Amino acid sequence: MSIVRKTKSVNIILSKFDKGHEALSVVDLVEELKEDMNKTTVYRVLDRLENDGTIHSFTGTNGLKWYAKCYQCTSHHHNDVHPHFECNACGKVECLDLNIAIPQIKNRNIETASIMLKGQCSDCMA
Repeated sequence: MSIVRKTKSVNIILSKFDKGHEALSVVDLVEELKEDMNKTTVYRVLDRLENDGTIHSFTGTNGLKWYAKCYQCTSHHHNDVHPHFECNACGKVECLDLNIAIPQIKNRNIETASIMLKGQCSDCMA
């Protein structure tokens, strides 16, 4: 991971990802942070943090962009080829600690893969 300049905006956004494996939608982040910064700043900081290997993004089932904390990623290589889980009841989206092998396909170079599992989270099943 390279060093990101720790501006007030960067620190505020990074603090939102301290919860661990839960992902945050860009819409929710913009809404939560509207008192602290404008929408353009939120997008700019998210892009910078993703380029740095601090967070990763993926598209949810409704086309909404989600962001989650990276682990052992760098600005040159993201190690976030893992499935995500979306709860149908509460809408929570999480990264799953599962290794899924993406097959090699003849005459194809796979650069990214996205797997979204949907169902009910443990909180909603209780």
